[in-house]
Amino acid sequence: MLKKYILLLLIISLSDNSVGASDGQKNIVFTNPMINADVPDMSVIRVGSNYYMISTTMHLMPGAPIMRSKDLVNWETISYVFDSLTDHSRYDLIGGTVYGKGQWASSIRYHNGQYYVLFSPNDEPYKSYIFTTKDPGGKWHLLSRMKHFHDASLFFDDDGRVYVFYGTGELQELKSDLSGINPYGISMKIFERDAEEYGLLEGSQVVKHGGKYYLLMISMVYGQLGRVRREVCYRANHITGPYEKKVILEDDFAGYGGVGQGCIVDGNDGKWYGIIFQDRGGIGRVPMLMPCRWIDGWPMLGDEKGHVPVIMKDLSQRHSTCKGIMGSDDFSTDRLSLYWQWNHNPIMEKWSLTERPGYLRLKTSRIVDNIYKAPNTITQRMAGPKCSAVVAMDISHMRDGDVAGFSAFNGISGLLSVVKDNLGQRVVMSVDQVNFAKGIEKKIASVDKKEEESAAFFGNKIYLRIDADFNLGKDWASFYYSLDNQRWIKIGVDVKMVFDYTRLFMGSRFAIYNYATKSLGGYVDIDKFEYSY
Repeated sequence: MLKKYILLLLIISLSDNSVGASDGQKNIVFTNPMINADVPDMSVIRVGSNYYMISTTMHLMPGAPIMRSKDLVNWETISYVFDSLTDHSRYDLIGGTVYGKGQWASSIRYHNGQYYVLFSPNDEPYKSYIFTTKDPGGKWHLLSRMKHFHDASLFFDDDGRVYVFYGTGELQELKSDLSGINPYGISMKIFERDAEEYGLLEGSQVVKHGGKYYLLMISMVYGQLGRVRREVCYRANHITGPYEKKVILEDDFAGYGGVGQGCIVDGNDGKWYGIIFQDRGGIGRVPMLMPCRWIDGWPMLGDEKGHVPVIMKDLSQRHSTCKGIMGSDDFSTDRLSLYWQWNHNPIMEKWSLTERPGYLRLKTSRIVDNIYKAPNTITQRMAGPKCSAVVAMDISHMRDGDVAGFSAFNGISGLLSVVKDNLGQRVVMSVDQVNFAKGIEKKIASVDKKEEESAAFFGNKIYLRIDADFNLGKDWASFYYSLDNQRWIKIGVDVKMVFDYTRLFMGSRFAIYNYATKSLGGYVDIDKFEYSY
């Protein structure tokens, strides 16, 4: 399968029918992944000619990104459901952290002219959020909070009643205005796992089709030869059951392992499609697009043989204005691009796009000793199969003890830092690994730091570059610096990027940071961020 995948990609790369071709080209094909970046736990709806998708971003702010597409191929971020979460100080990196917590798997729905989003942080106080809006690209408003629903799917039935499917076969009826639990409504377990499902069953997404209820879930199985994670469907004629189960996708796609967790959606072309993610190592959890064929009343995913297709006819209408969900930024406007998310809640008065127009100013805001505790670290997704980014940084206003730079950021991070101290300034390449203490607070117990190489330099401007390779079996990041953006010097070692659910539980990210280790008052100005992938 892997050889076939590589051969097909080579054929595509040599043809005129590649993804990203301009408007008007004929016979364009689409190659999986749908988005080669960390976009997990997708929930997708279609409203008119537009598709809307929400994904998990956990400890990153603003959170709950809303992405829009005309064709299920080209996506752009149009809003975030919330600017910040404020349930406790750990969202501000005070008293602990919320790495891998925050906003988890969400559900987006449209009903009677209104859009709704439901999610539950896997975190205290263990309560769900429901947000709503009439314009998914505009401001979202908090509607209600109630009990915690793990990996929930909001569902509006034809009779006006409202439900939440969650956990492993749990069903809860809500009040019709979504203000809380309906005390007189249905609250029950609709099925029990059979003997074949000895692992986790989660990631609920529900549709109603042909009068039947379809609950899609990921089946997490471990330690049994020949089994990979897969997508299963539970089907019933009545919302309370009885439910029968069928495996609708079980495919070890392209050598990365099983594909599971996501949703199905009816397309503009009258067909149905599945959008299901696959764990792909350091890049994170990556969504795949595939046909959904209704066979004997079941939504079977993949091609005629049940495999995720490497290539398929492109559904794209080639909307050249689609901005994507990541990209370059010259910081020329007074609003931060939707490409960016902060690590935890930002300190708003400690960054600016207006104090020096055309630059992003990052001020030191708290005395810390590592990037994992540093407020106002700004991030973007890395992209596969390869990507590269350059940061141009003015460091003339750094102070003694300040550390600013560019990172391949995750639980194990490669850092390319400018360090200023009483000996002068130097560029340092290091590898940092965070370790957490036990407990709900997820406090940072320690950070293992290994300085691999450093070099003194003169001048007030420096260019920092990270190249990343996410091809199968690689997941490497390499580090370079330059004083003129032309002659590049490789520094340090290549870093193996790792997806680790016990640490940050996210795909690797580009991160720009500036923190103080001695005193506050310093700042750096970011001139531009150039992204290629």
